[in-house]
Amino acid sequence: MAKAIQIDQFGGPEVMQWREVDSPSAGPGSALIRHEAVGLNFIDTYHRSGLYPLDLPAGLGTEAAGVVEKIGEGVELIAVGDRVAYAGVPPGAYSELREYPADRLVKIPEAVSAKTAAAAMLKGLTAWYLLRRSYRVRSGDPILLYAAAGGVGLIAAQWAASLGARVIGVVSTDEKAVLARDNGCTDIVRSGDPDFVARVREIMGGQGVAAAYDSVGKDSFFQSLDCLRPHGTMVTYGNASGAVEPFSPLELARRGSLFLTRPVLFDFLRERADLQAAAGELFGLIESGTINIQINQTYPLKDAAQAHIDLEARKTTGSTVLIP
Repeated sequence: MAKAIQIDQFGGPEVMQWREVDSPSAGPGSALIRHEAVGLNFIDTYHRSGLYPLDLPAGLGTEAAGVVEKIGEGVELIAVGDRVAYAGVPPGAYSELREYPADRLVKIPEAVSAKTAAAAMLKGLTAWYLLRRSYRVRSGDPILLYAAAGGVGLIAAQWAASLGARVIGVVSTDEKAVLARDNGCTDIVRSGDPDFVARVREIMGGQGVAAAYDSVGKDSFFQSLDCLRPHGTMVTYGNASGAVEPFSPLELARRGSLFLTRPVLFDFLRERADLQAAAGELFGLIESGTINIQINQTYPLKDAAQAHIDLEARKTTGSTVLIP
């Protein structure tokens, strides 16, 4: 037997149960992984609450790192003993052992720890598709980045700065403002500022930004649109405050012929070659020191409910890792 976090119903953190489950094996094309570290992400709370519905009972968690204990028939890409990491659905990473498709695993470079890999895969690949695929940041671009002191935010801020962007970070506290500035943000705007749009435009000398990367959703959507320059790009990729409600496309036209995209990571990683290229770029930046993965909280996996409470209360910064 192995242990895992599972839910039987949707709801708050209290629905998460640490229980014994049948030990998985390694079927054809798959590998059995013993997890050494599991990443915590906001999408985990969407799965738990039912915002992104799952078939129940269900596991949670979309990224982890560990060691391959067994491989199934036909697996040639990896071997027993390899250190590997993954990011993907269906959820189930909150577990001691997991069977996972071998072609969706990437090998962890020797210089990268399992904790770093678990903290970096989903959040780092999210930063990759935001900056390199959704709106391709160029040197000199001014961008607006929400949750700049969070797991994705700290990685994206460092990455964007390395590309030559001017990063305006959105944070909620003084502590987070310092952290965001230390990781690539040149300017800071408070999330609760009643004059948010005016403040962004003041920073920009009356102009708007090239792109807004908004993970908040409903509460900040139109605010973000108002911060864009003509032909700017709105990248809405999260729902921390709830899903964006339907609106008329004329809202984009009257603000200067804006572009809007609602991307999803896994649409950019459909082929293994894309996954390897993206992970290779990410790990290369980590190995070179261009990106520093800040793991500012760790919890035992059995205490994942408390980790969710702290995440939703905005008590966390950087990345959080759960240890089986």
